[in-house]
Amino acid sequence: MALILAFGAFLKNTACLFDSEAPHATRWSSVHGDLSDPAACVALRDSVTQLMSMSQANSPIAAVAHDLHPDFFSTHLALQTAAELQVPVFAVQHHHAHIATVMAEHGLSQPVLGLALDGVGLGNDGLAWGGELLRVDAFGFERLAHLLPLALPGGDVAAREPWRMAAAVLHALGAPDQIQPRFGPVVGEQAAKTITTMLARGLNCPQTTAAGRWFDAVAGLLGLSVRQEFEAQAAIALEAAAARRPQSHAGAVVNTSLWNITPDGEVDLRPWLREHLLKVDTHNPAAVDKAALSFHLTLADALSQHTIALARAHQITDVALGGGCFFNQILKKAIVVRLEAAGLKVLQTQSLSCGDAALALGQAWVACFSLPASLDL
Repeated sequence: MALILAFGAFLKNTACLFDSEAPHATRWSSVHGDLSDPAACVALRDSVTQLMSMSQANSPIAAVAHDLHPDFFSTHLALQTAAELQVPVFAVQHHHAHIATVMAEHGLSQPVLGLALDGVGLGNDGLAWGGELLRVDAFGFERLAHLLPLALPGGDVAAREPWRMAAAVLHALGAPDQIQPRFGPVVGEQAAKTITTMLARGLNCPQTTAAGRWFDAVAGLLGLSVRQEFEAQAAIALEAAAARRPQSHAGAVVNTSLWNITPDGEVDLRPWLREHLLKVDTHNPAAVDKAALSFHLTLADALSQHTIALARAHQITDVALGGGCFFNQILKKAIVVRLEAAGLKVLQTQSLSCGDAALALGQAWVACFSLPASLDL
């Protein structure tokens, strides 16, 4: 028997106490919210104290798990707690944990392919991940593919201002001259000019593979969102636009010439962007809705076809879906239909969230299999 105390994600933080002998009886804290809020940090500390009190003297906590990011409050608290308990501590990559959450809920340890799509998570290379195809088993994970990286002009602020991500796409398409005409009248000429210069010089423009930022970029280019008042507002607006179009062809394969896979395993949607998005009349609601649906189906098709090819290459039949982008019903349905049509078994969270609120379970699952054999399952 091994009890693992896991500290969860930065957003929608929850902690949990995982028992290797009773994985479906995991004890959860309440949802604390985002750890940028000091009150959420206090709540997490209180929850950890409460969870620790639930462990019995004859079955002490064997290990602590936390997110890979070194600067989160949850990481600092986890390290402090592990030192006090004198137990091993495991840093778990965010998207590995998303897929591990699905595996833990299904009681799996055999290899799966994991499609993890969300807004952000620190990768093993120090960059911001979020559009990842992983091979995961009880011993770890391998990153097989990911979305083409986009620049984040201004860093984290770009996640709150979709027009910046739209500008990053225009730069990636070799059309930086369109940034100021498109966005200067909306955000101010100086702001548009500054972002254009930053992108040209690579100043404060870290790279991200996050699917959430692709949704932001498309929403920004379609005029659906300039600045977000709450998390995922742009993505929700893009899904709502797509939902206004008929969904009868959600399972159909779109034109594969509109995306490609680079030699580095990057899923590149720039052909679709050039062919469709740059030509859309953003003052025509029907055209905007059509482009929004086309983006969903093109993204689903590109990710699914690459997943199918890698599943065959690795002789794996189970595909786990994790990450907040799977709250998007159009994207999820399209991916599931394609994968199942290829004979793959699609695994999703059952009673738990597909997003960050359930991440602690995946962290605990990874830590449990990382323990020495004398303490392991």
